[in-house]
Amino acid sequence: MNILSLFVLIPALMLLCLWLAKNLNQVRGVMVAGASCLLALSIWLTIYFIQQRAAGNTDVMLLAASTPWFKPLNIAYSVGVDGISVVMLLLSSIIVFTGTFASWQLKPMTKEYFLWFTLLSTGVYGFFICTDMFTMFMFYEVALIPMYLLIGVWGSGNKEYAAMKLTLMLMGGSALLILGILGIYYYSGATTMNVNEIAAMHNIPVETQKVFFPFIFIGFGVLGALFPFHTWSPDGHASAPTAVSMLHAGVLMKLGGYGCFRVAMYLLPDAANELAWIFLILTTISVVYGAFSACVQTDLKYINAYSSVSHCGLVLFALLMMTKTSCTGAILQMLSHGLMTALFFALIGMIYGRTHTRDIRYLDGLMKIMPFLAVGYVVAGLANLGLPGFSGFIAEMTIFVGSFENPDQFHRVATIIACTSIVVTAVYILRVVGKILYGEVKNKHYLELTDATWDERVAVICLIACVAGLGLFPLWASNVISDAVGPILANII
Repeated sequence: MNILSLFVLIPALMLLCLWLAKNLNQVRGVMVAGASCLLALSIWLTIYFIQQRAAGNTDVMLLAASTPWFKPLNIAYSVGVDGISVVMLLLSSIIVFTGTFASWQLKPMTKEYFLWFTLLSTGVYGFFICTDMFTMFMFYEVALIPMYLLIGVWGSGNKEYAAMKLTLMLMGGSALLILGILGIYYYSGATTMNVNEIAAMHNIPVETQKVFFPFIFIGFGVLGALFPFHTWSPDGHASAPTAVSMLHAGVLMKLGGYGCFRVAMYLLPDAANELAWIFLILTTISVVYGAFSACVQTDLKYINAYSSVSHCGLVLFALLMMTKTSCTGAILQMLSHGLMTALFFALIGMIYGRTHTRDIRYLDGLMKIMPFLAVGYVVAGLANLGLPGFSGFIAEMTIFVGSFENPDQFHRVATIIACTSIVVTAVYILRVVGKILYGEVKNKHYLELTDATWDERVAVICLIACVAGLGLFPLWASNVISDAVGPILANII
């Protein structure tokens, strides 16, 4: 058995054990054991991948294997990883591990909640290890479907509306995806759905590429919060329970950028070059619009949700710039934003669990009441606005430097416009930090509140360590990603 399949088998085993669990302690034990195994596996895979590259292994995909699944359509269970897949698997395992502790006190129906949470993570892991288009799409759907129940049942606020809106918009994107995938398969004349093998053929007519490229790019772009298809994202984030917001914004939205690069741009390179300017305009709007929208929100989750629209817009923006530096920055941004936004949503959930409000107009003086959570929020904010020493600075600087490498005026003007989001981000982050953490405590009931519990501290400390670690020691990730970006970009340009 290929070791990559453990990323699917371990969650499947977790589902079985959760189903058999008799009490809350057994449920928690299963989640901690499973999440720890997945984290250990992803760390081992990262170290193994780096060692293989250092030893001179230049295979595009490591640990590649394929098993026929449905021969009439040449569908196979094909797996393999490159540098992009490896860092995404590492990110996913970190978020699942910390999300488990962030949900430690969740009630009611804890068992059922973790069953759906684990099924969602199964889809995410499967998507990142697969190299067969149809199997990728299958895991993509597995990752999307549990969101409806996780938000609709365990969410807050206008949760039924948010869950239905999210599901309908993402399913609409899925419909475009399946049309695009089948179009690529039939018009390429391929006898396989393997992404790398189809890319190597280079025989899809340019006019056909122009038809199917928007299907694939928009289909994945909806999940990546591409303007104007982003409207499901703020509502979904605001209504989701804490760990679901962490996994949703931290990992699930990264499936969008990953799919746009790995499938749309890689397999339809001529259309990508001809139509990129259209989507570059849309992503530039996403970056700036998301930042300005965050400035006028009063709900902590909505602020972070619109911030995610801006930062995920940067991912697609950098990919469409099509330089090696910008594309490396895009993947770094996926990794960095996943960690930062998971930390933000974890802290917001912990604050809301104590104060029962997310409205910044009614929050003040929290630094005196819950210093651990307040300091964590300051760190998350500084990372989000791109302070040197944190992951956000490394990712954004790589994106903007790489984007400005394009010598033409259009790309450089777009880069300058996108850069303005840095200033706007600093405005809303510092405004919120100053408003909710400092000053006098006006609501005297807040003085009775407690600081973080041990399980919450585990989640927060792990995420802060990752955000700071990537910011201080970025070269290992940058090198791994850059090596993987090269072959894909060579096929595009």
